[in-house]
Amino acid sequence: MQSIVIFASGGGSNAAAIINHFRESTTARVTLIVCNKPEAGVIEIAKNEGIPFLLISKKTFGELLIVEQLREFSPSIIVLAGFLWKIPEHIIHAFPGIIINIHPALLPSYGGKGMHGQHVHTAVLANNERESGITIHYVNEAYDEGNAILQARCAVLKSDTPVELSKRVLKLEHFYLPRAVEFFLFFSR
Repeated sequence: MQSIVIFASGGGSNAAAIINHFRESTTARVTLIVCNKPEAGVIEIAKNEGIPFLLISKKTFGELLIVEQLREFSPSIIVLAGFLWKIPEHIIHAFPGIIINIHPALLPSYGGKGMHGQHVHTAVLANNERESGITIHYVNEAYDEGNAILQARCAVLKSDTPVELSKRVLKLEHFYLPRAVEFFLFFSR
């Protein structure tokens, strides 16, 4: 059984999409959720699904102990699903080539520190872009600079607000992220 570890900071809708996608799987399952906010909705999802979770602080995230804690779950893939902290080098080096992230824009545009959620959608609209979308990419030492795995696009409408655009982008995330995880796991066997 392949192990999926999810890092999330918020409500957990992408985590839920992955959990639901692999619910009946005989080859992979979500084994751990890592979160940096005790009030985050993803914690309730973990509790309701009976999935172990690990709450981390900036201090514990920077310590080597977290690598050992993650290794206990033998991750086949680590998915950043709305996780807002930069991944420390010691984690990247401990799990080379198996950490992926989903970003709510078409990278390399609208990436980097501070570019998440509504900040991204506001910037896309301010620049009168005609399309937006998502990028699923490998994680490296720099924000949003790892090689792209998949991009999916949607139109930006003249009448869009950041909230309306975010809803269309989130639909792309919920559809493509679980399938990208499945694709990754299938080809990494």
